[in-house]
Amino acid sequence: MTVSFPSKPPTSTNALGQEVGLPVPGWKGAQPPNREPLLGRYCRLEPLDPNRHTDELFEAQAIDTEGKSWTYLPYGPHENREDYRALLDSQSKSSEPLFFVIVDENERAVGVASFLRIFPELGSIEIGHLYFSPRLQRTPAATEAIYLMLRHVFNVLGYRRCEWKCDSLNAPSISAAQRFGFRPEGVFRQACVVKGRNRDTAWFSILDSEWETLEGAYQLWLADENFDSEGRQQQSLSRFTQDPAKESEGS
Repeated sequence: MTVSFPSKPPTSTNALGQEVGLPVPGWKGAQPPNREPLLGRYCRLEPLDPNRHTDELFEAQAIDTEGKSWTYLPYGPHENREDYRALLDSQSKSSEPLFFVIVDENERAVGVASFLRIFPELGSIEIGHLYFSPRLQRTPAATEAIYLMLRHVFNVLGYRRCEWKCDSLNAPSISAAQRFGFRPEGVFRQACVVKGRNRDTAWFSILDSEWETLEGAYQLWLADENFDSEGRQQQSLSRFTQDPAKESEGS
């Protein structure tokens, strides 16, 4: 797996003749996320509540009998309901990360997502702790959940940057990040130890300057005409979110 570094950003020159970053006029910081629901067509994100969500989430995650969906997360898989309830109880009390449950159009809790590394004063926030059960994987709801979070980050809360991080060996997460429009930034070597194993962490981001184009891409993908009568996509999201620089290289 190869992750390339982004090109050098635009710069300016100060009175001393030194190269510096461009001014950010009027910057006053972003807003921290709260526990308000995020509503979509195929799903909604609502605050994690163990009393309401434990049973459905446990049943959904139990479909993955091999536990492959948990390999790169710092917790799980969970063989019994009590252990899973304990995890959800701990997560529900956290404000950073701030956890949400993904509820599909059949009113089933099918996944978990969070906002973390929340720095309103810097304009930076991360989407992470993603658990997509087999009931959510490869569905329009899975993509819409990320879209709802990104839309909230940029359009409502006013962040300049949204991050995505994963184990550099987690090929599905790397593929998903790029499909969702996140751009690779590099790898932090020996970033941490997870489940007794070394983890090199791959970093990705979306900037506010990129979001307007990406938002249109998500809307095109989620449109009725992009799905046939059986709910199958006509065009992939990657077709709409392709990095223009890579597209021009024919990659």
